[in-house]
Amino acid sequence: MTAIPAVPPTGAHRGRQAANRRFSLPEDAPRWERPALAAVLAVATVLYSWGIGHAALHPFYGAAIRSMAGSWRAFFFGGLDAGGSISIDKLPGAFWPDAVSVWLFGPHTWAAALPQVVEGVLTVWLLHRIVRAWAGPFAALIAALVLTLTPVTVALNRATIPDTTLTLLLVAAAGALQKAVRTERLLPLITCGIWVGLAFQAKMLQAWLVLPVFAAVYQLVAPGAPLKRALRLLLGGAVALAVSCFWILIAWATPAANRPYLDGTSDNNPFALVFGYNGLSRFSSDSTAFGAVAGTAASRTTGNTGWDMLINDTVGPQVAWFLPLAVLATVLGVARRAGRPRTDLTRAGFLLWGGWLAMHALVFSVSNGNHAYYTAVIAPALAALAGGGLALFHSEYEAKYEAELEPGDKPKQEPRDAQEPEPGYEQETWYELGWDPRYDPEPEPRDEPEQAAEHEAVGRRHMVLPAAIALTAAWALVLDWPTRFVSWLLPVAVMLALCGVVGLWSRGPRTSPRMVHAALAAGIAATLVVPAGWAVSGLDPLYAGATASPMAGPVGKSYNEHPHHAPRRKGLDRPSARDAALLDYLTTHRRGEKYLLATQAAYTAEPLLRAKSEPILVMGGFTGSTPFPTAQQLGNLVTAHQLRYALLTTERPTTPATTWVKSHCTRIRPTAYGLRADGSFTLYDCAPQR
Repeated sequence: MTAIPAVPPTGAHRGRQAANRRFSLPEDAPRWERPALAAVLAVATVLYSWGIGHAALHPFYGAAIRSMAGSWRAFFFGGLDAGGSISIDKLPGAFWPDAVSVWLFGPHTWAAALPQVVEGVLTVWLLHRIVRAWAGPFAALIAALVLTLTPVTVALNRATIPDTTLTLLLVAAAGALQKAVRTERLLPLITCGIWVGLAFQAKMLQAWLVLPVFAAVYQLVAPGAPLKRALRLLLGGAVALAVSCFWILIAWATPAANRPYLDGTSDNNPFALVFGYNGLSRFSSDSTAFGAVAGTAASRTTGNTGWDMLINDTVGPQVAWFLPLAVLATVLGVARRAGRPRTDLTRAGFLLWGGWLAMHALVFSVSNGNHAYYTAVIAPALAALAGGGLALFHSEYEAKYEAELEPGDKPKQEPRDAQEPEPGYEQETWYELGWDPRYDPEPEPRDEPEQAAEHEAVGRRHMVLPAAIALTAAWALVLDWPTRFVSWLLPVAVMLALCGVVGLWSRGPRTSPRMVHAALAAGIAATLVVPAGWAVSGLDPLYAGATASPMAGPVGKSYNEHPHHAPRRKGLDRPSARDAALLDYLTTHRRGEKYLLATQAAYTAEPLLRAKSEPILVMGGFTGSTPFPTAQQLGNLVTAHQLRYALLTTERPTTPATTWVKSHCTRIRPTAYGLRADGSFTLYDCAPQR
């Protein structure tokens, strides 16, 4: 335990300490902690930002980001095109930082991806602070390392997908809840509700999955009377609900003519977008639930569902490397604290992160259409449990050998009364130093049978640490075995695991502490080396997954369809020769029309919107099935000379609007805009014939 200062600091010094604790490590941090944390953050920055100029921009969201950067209407409502004719099929909150970055730095791929990098590094730093306050510096460093080297985290933080923002905001919410529990203050609980509400703006209902866990942990562990805790929970929940729904209510109150049509809805209703298209349709075969457009479920990816979703050959190597260790840590962490006061903070941490993991695993197992990158949200929970579990097992391991020391060999402790906090000394300081007098009472005298039983229990528990290392290293071999992707690292992992386990297992009274530390370091390295190999592979476009579904390694549909070459990255301001020729033709023949052209579904418009910020009427939205515009609306736009050209594709379903184009517009020869053949695309001129 860290030594507690006998003399409390002055008021001015306490103020400086409080400010330092908010933005840096405590003054009594171990000498190795600051350089170690700096190294982890440096590794995270390199992994997430390497080759950012060729980042994997999501085709759909990348187009929207450029449009949002050029129009306030498109920015606030998430317009897919600069004219704001139709929105994206998500809430726009996660893309606001990306759009601001593009507005500041210009339409560059790196500018769109930069906020994701910053958010990823901030998540690592924030998780370190949260775990440190819960389980100490050793656990915090392990948690930061595990999160940094989680393959799906590396792949996702180099893309433009909402889950990076979601993860950061939920980790911030967990930190606020932890502070609310340990300080008995209301403001951190309100802050927790705000973070959850902002996370809702990033990924909607998925942000609410943590609320039952947060509520249960607070009600079970927080100090105070049950009624007081319940009332505070209701207030925090009301804040979370209000912040979650503010965009929905603004969009609902805005006249339809003054905002984009909401993609994914059959009735242009924001509640249908959130609770239907992005909600109930993910759990039902009835894709039209709560106003979602027909065909919603069919348009999503298949597979990645069921009880084994987290450990299948595709998803498992992305995130599940520390899953057995996390489960073991949760079970033993809660069991070891049995009999402690209700307000035990160590047990609360295991309940918090274990509940986070269990809730997401349950929902993923019963929902449909899960992308592998969805699981990035459980990476902080796995990392925190891995760090907290290893710290717990290490303390039990050391307790066995401390108990075997002779009385004269034991380190001297300060007198108990010298450690009591003086009046006015900020209570939070004691938490940061790792000790709370409320939850660490003086041990009562025990008779010899009780001492013997405790000594026997300690003797058994010390073997959990090497066993956990061996289990985690063995599990890494299981996850990598189907592909043998980093098979050259497997012998390294085995040798490190053997050195660590044997070194820890064979420790004796005369063993040098340096030998023990070396064995522990080797064991931890054994658990990290294989997932690190998968994580680093994401820097190669061949092993980074599709732009619409980032993942690491030789797995997934994208890799299987392109086994010998990397998929082409779709950046901003980088039109292909075909798209450049089409844009040049449309711009040259434009005669003041509002829209450059109309396209059949976002699939047709995406490359044009990424290349040039122009009003484009996207018929059918993301799936091509959204009923906007109607055939009459399309005809009125043509008659009013606001639209002339339409681009149709055979890759998306026919709608009344596309039928109107085929019957009222003239097909243009592909050679007119630089192509030898249309392929799957056909350009039409809808100008009235004179």
